[in-house]
Amino acid sequence: MVAVVGFPNAGKSTLVNRLSGSRKAVVDETPGVTRDRNEVPTEWNGRDLVLVDTGGVDAADASHMQAQVADQARQAVEEADLVLLVIDARAGLVAGDEELADILRRSRRPVVVVANKVDDAAHEAGALELHALGLGDPIAVSALHGRGTGDLLDAVVERLPDAGAGEDGRGEAGDDEIRVAILGRPNVGKSSLVNAILGRPRVIVAPTPGTTRDAIDTVFARGERRVRLIDTAGLRRKRRHRQGIEYWSEVRALEAAKRADIALVLVDSSEGLAEGDLTVADEARKAGCGTLVVLSKWDIAEVEVDDVGERLQGKLRQRPAIITTSAVTGRHVDGLLDAIEELFERYTSRVGTGALNRAMAEIGSARETPRRGRRRLNVLYATQYRTRPPRFRIVVNDRSLVTRDYAYFVENQLRRRLALEGCPVIIDFKSRS
Repeated sequence: MVAVVGFPNAGKSTLVNRLSGSRKAVVDETPGVTRDRNEVPTEWNGRDLVLVDTGGVDAADASHMQAQVADQARQAVEEADLVLLVIDARAGLVAGDEELADILRRSRRPVVVVANKVDDAAHEAGALELHALGLGDPIAVSALHGRGTGDLLDAVVERLPDAGAGEDGRGEAGDDEIRVAILGRPNVGKSSLVNAILGRPRVIVAPTPGTTRDAIDTVFARGERRVRLIDTAGLRRKRRHRQGIEYWSEVRALEAAKRADIALVLVDSSEGLAEGDLTVADEARKAGCGTLVVLSKWDIAEVEVDDVGERLQGKLRQRPAIITTSAVTGRHVDGLLDAIEELFERYTSRVGTGALNRAMAEIGSARETPRRGRRRLNVLYATQYRTRPPRFRIVVNDRSLVTRDYAYFVENQLRRRLALEGCPVIIDFKSRS
């Protein structure tokens, strides 16, 4: 675990993206973009690393938000095996850098000072000033251009303790890990729900919409099952004109949905079901996620479950279940986790060919197949060939006879007869060759 800390706008997120070869951390010229701890896995010379991007720490800022950002950075340092103190070499040492250095000395963690924004040899003199911190020789890099980052990674690997055999329980997601993305409009309680599930303040919560900007992964164990929670930025209904931080935050949220198995679509029960909530649920369907609708803030609810369910059934193809929760009181948090595991079992289930074809025969007898002139659609057989989400191949005499209306009918019938409510059901109609 390598914590990346520093003053606001020192280039920490840019450095994390450069070292990991990814674009997971949201980057913008505005100071204070990163707020939560964002864990980004990478590898160098055979060593697996987790880079922990943190928000900028400014001791002179007395705001409540900065206090939470500083607390997240402090937790990252406590959990780290090594700390990278990133300093803008062009700006030189500021009072905040010296205060951070003092905090790191007291933490007893090994520290590497990174002189960032040294884009060419003309700026290397600024890096020499950082010797005054008393934390060893600084390493000059340019996160923007990649200059010196290989040397930095060599130094990181050299100073890390010997690798244990999976001691921290981290690593790539296994087949039995449930990846859960928490989606919703801004300020519906996504981060509060994450903290309620974990029982600790893992992500920053504030009444201001747009507090969360990165997609934040947190892995925990429930019994013998690993669950990966992914907190995301709020999704707005109209994204065409989004720019800067807001645009990239929503891009990360949609990417999180694509790598998740289950999407929790949060609806603020104090406001009721909005059109934007339906848009979020449709994004979950497009990403191939199993879906649960979660009515958050149930302690101040202004809606009835039946009213929401009636609207959802008419709008959402997934036919998701509805769970009521309250992050404040802890209502139904355990029940929500049970529902996630149940949906995951359906999402990863495989239907036997015999049972599937019996279901198709019942569907065929319930409604006539489409016809064109004298030709009528004839269903020959069906098979399931993929899970996560369930995907079926239905072989017919002529695929061109399949109408959109009939395809939706078959999808809905299969979902009901095979108990796949909440799951995307993907059907490939294929002509007999």
